[in-house]
Amino acid sequence: MAAQVREFRLPDLGEGLTGAEIVRWMVEVGDVVAVDQPVVEVETAKAMVEVPCPYGGTVTERFGDEGTEVPVGAPLLTVADGDLGGVGGDGGGAREGARVGVGAATGAGARAGAGAGAEDGAGGAGGRDEGSGNVLVGYGTARAPARRRRVRTGEPVSAGGPADRVNGRVVDAERAEGPVPVISPLVRRLARQNGLDLRELSGSGPDGLILRADVEYALRAAAAQGRTAAVRGEPDARAAQAPVRQETAPADGHRVPLKGVRGAVADRLTRSRREIPDATVWVDADATELTRARAAMNAAGAPKISLLALLARICTAALARFPELNATVDTQAREIVRLDRVHLGFAAQTDRGLVVPVVRDAHTRDAESLTAELARLTEAARAGTLAPADVTGSTFTLNNYGVYGVDGSTPILNHPEAAMLGVGRIAAKPWVHQGELAVRQVVQLSLTFDHRVCDGGTAGGFLRYVADCVEQPAVLLRTL
Repeated sequence: MAAQVREFRLPDLGEGLTGAEIVRWMVEVGDVVAVDQPVVEVETAKAMVEVPCPYGGTVTERFGDEGTEVPVGAPLLTVADGDLGGVGGDGGGAREGARVGVGAATGAGARAGAGAGAEDGAGGAGGRDEGSGNVLVGYGTARAPARRRRVRTGEPVSAGGPADRVNGRVVDAERAEGPVPVISPLVRRLARQNGLDLRELSGSGPDGLILRADVEYALRAAAAQGRTAAVRGEPDARAAQAPVRQETAPADGHRVPLKGVRGAVADRLTRSRREIPDATVWVDADATELTRARAAMNAAGAPKISLLALLARICTAALARFPELNATVDTQAREIVRLDRVHLGFAAQTDRGLVVPVVRDAHTRDAESLTAELARLTEAARAGTLAPADVTGSTFTLNNYGVYGVDGSTPILNHPEAAMLGVGRIAAKPWVHQGELAVRQVVQLSLTFDHRVCDGGTAGGFLRYVADCVEQPAVLLRTL
């Protein structure tokens, strides 16, 4: 029986993500994989994710090196079962089988989910469906971009411009000629569209890696040469001196691509600043009694309660009294959407950048449950193992920037949320207590809010209630 080959494509990992970067391959060509076995670790704009393959069999081909950015719907690997005698040499049989097998999956009627992808993908190879049936959102629902395959040594290459054909398949000319220090397909496409030979550029990235900024710099230099030649009545420099070479590297410094988590943060903050008319109010509060209450709770022998959990509990109580701040704005409908459930985000700094894990249904949790969930999410954030669902859907954010030793901040809202509570460091300061000057544990609290959802009176009322609970924890007990 001839081998049946299935092509597994990068699924939609949720929340509108358009692609991911291959961080680590977990299988090699020739390995036998089981259904739902993780085969590749990718980094999205949200988190690190291990992607399972819905098919079982032998891996016949992988697409993309580690560090390559892969769009949703692009092939990740092919898996063959049955008689592998027809799959030999350079894997051409596998590729041919994959092209036949996925023909139905790229049509307009393709269905979402790994089960649907397996059913449609197998249609051309006998109609058998041996996929796991687990849902992988968006798998098989859209036509993948043209494949970018490596050219193997000894395969004939025909001349013909930026895109040539090798054994009937289109490949990039610069890849046919040998390796180029570029990992981003977006950079290759930008160069190809502008007729730029990547071999003529000096990369400013690590180990000479060519970045998008290098391509854009070279294009600007070429345009400037063209304008100068036009003024002098000379031919266009780009036409006369092809290919273009980057004359000088950018000024001293190191360029860091805005991608992955850092890129997602940049995009969200830029959108927030552009769309949301925010304002900030703040107040100093005496946190002495709150710290004493926590010490008493932890001395009782029960599971330890974190200070962040107490602040989270205060937040949910305050949002119950001021629901205007647990909201978002639908700009198209010109409506304020007040949300019934509190999904509390909290800022966590990691080696990969700022991450905002989300405590689901925080309004239903007590201090002990909040402590456990905050600890779990924080550990996962630092380990880079948060699932996409763990970092999406927050309705209000608690930002404890006091851990950095600072008193105050005016943060940018986490779009599309309407408010964020900021907590500075708790420090010993002089304070008037019961009519006398004393040394107390003082904290600065700030509330940044979307001025479209409420006015300053509501924001001030929310912050004052939070401050009252910090100063007198019994206030929280009275209002529960």
